[in-house]
Amino acid sequence: MVKRMINQVAVVGSGAMGSQIAIVCALAGYPVTLQDIEQSSIDKAKTFLKGQMDKRVDKGRYTREEVDRAFDKLVFTTDIQQLSKANIVIEAIVEKLDAKRDLFAQLDKIVASNTILATNSSTIVSSKLADVVSHPENVCNIHFFNPVLVMEMVEVVKGPHTSNETASESMEFIESIKKTPVLLKKEISGFIANRILGKLMDEALFLYENGYASADEIDIVCKKALNHPIGPFALLDLTGLDVNYFVRQQRFEETGDEKDRPSKVVAEKVAKGELGRKTGKGFYKYDEKGKRIEESYIHNN
Repeated sequence: MVKRMINQVAVVGSGAMGSQIAIVCALAGYPVTLQDIEQSSIDKAKTFLKGQMDKRVDKGRYTREEVDRAFDKLVFTTDIQQLSKANIVIEAIVEKLDAKRDLFAQLDKIVASNTILATNSSTIVSSKLADVVSHPENVCNIHFFNPVLVMEMVEVVKGPHTSNETASESMEFIESIKKTPVLLKKEISGFIANRILGKLMDEALFLYENGYASADEIDIVCKKALNHPIGPFALLDLTGLDVNYFVRQQRFEETGDEKDRPSKVVAEKVAKGELGRKTGKGFYKYDEKGKRIEESYIHNN
């Protein structure tokens, strides 16, 4: 098999994850197309990325010239047909299996037969998507961590359908965008980091729901005693409570095990639209720039 030349990247889904994946690839020199079905989401992504990169220029992490070059390489669009020339497509849409299957089936009709089709999901393994495309050997998981601009680690996961070439070329691509890849040689839901983190998150939610301590107190313990950079509740707010909810709901539907259901407090907050930073309220409250505006938020408020 002739080695693929990756010289055109596409990202589907312009939320916090997708938009950051796109700018990271553009900063590494790749032409990138960021696609979303909603123009309002595209507009929001442009504003978000401009704000994020302006902060990094101000702090001296990038020069203005580097950022301007990256934005020159980044195309924003609602037209999925513009992804036709991509050598790798990274999907970062909602954590719903049906939506991802529909997207991969659509992409299969648009991209070349040797294009790598990767899902950023850490819960939905790529074997659940591979049967809707003509070349399942090109399908894998490439899981970035939020915030993508900061986090170095990326998990590349080889499904039973994934070719060795797809896995190795995906690893090389991740290295080329200055990230550190780890290859999982077979699938397991949650992969490495989130399976370990999930155990900690479950215990934090148990302690909170049963009144042992507040969200703020548990976060402080994790930061000060365990030396974590961020506590579990602040992390839930950062990644989005809806993401946690959909991940747990997906796992429960797979296993039927009651312990895999979303936690009661997360389900309640999602039902109320309290999704974390992106809605201004989760376990904590935030201003319009995403800055926390009070030290703690009690569930009964």
